[in-house]
Amino acid sequence: MYSAAEIRERLSGALDSRDEFPRGTRDRLAAVLVPLVTDGETRVILTKRTSTLSRHAGEVSFPGGLADPGEGPTTTALREADEELGLPGGAVEVLGALGAVHTRVLGTLIVPVVGLLAEEPALRPNAAEIERVLTPPLAGLAVLGRETTFTWEGETFPTYVFDTPGDAVWGATARILRGLLDHLESPARPGG
Repeated sequence: MYSAAEIRERLSGALDSRDEFPRGTRDRLAAVLVPLVTDGETRVILTKRTSTLSRHAGEVSFPGGLADPGEGPTTTALREADEELGLPGGAVEVLGALGAVHTRVLGTLIVPVVGLLAEEPALRPNAAEIERVLTPPLAGLAVLGRETTFTWEGETFPTYVFDTPGDAVWGATARILRGLLDHLESPARPGG
């Protein structure tokens, strides 16, 4: 769908390079890595979490988690990707962060850090957290997404769902993915 150069160009004006969590929030702070493998047809690395976890059991997500004290989003995202997948941070070209996404149910503010991988990494998923790794083509996901609604505590919110074969990507992960696709699908802006 997009080469590494096209991704860099299309996201250049959309990503925040400051590597800071938003200030003044009482939400828990977290970061995820949005890893894009660009050695052919661009693919995104997602994880299917084990059904035994206390939070987000069985869900499809990006590798990531809560920030440790003093960490910025990039450090958090790369640490979590290493812990969950054995993905070494040195293999990731960090481009910057998309806008933060708030989870309504758990009160967490997630900063999505976009990173490029020049080749498919040899991953070692942590069996206690990850049931399996998914690497769907980004182009395929773009056509699988649909808008729907989510109701929580009597309020209905618009959200996105990507109905992939065998799994649904929903919630914060789907919102992050839709935001990434929106930026990539927008016409490139001259000069960034």
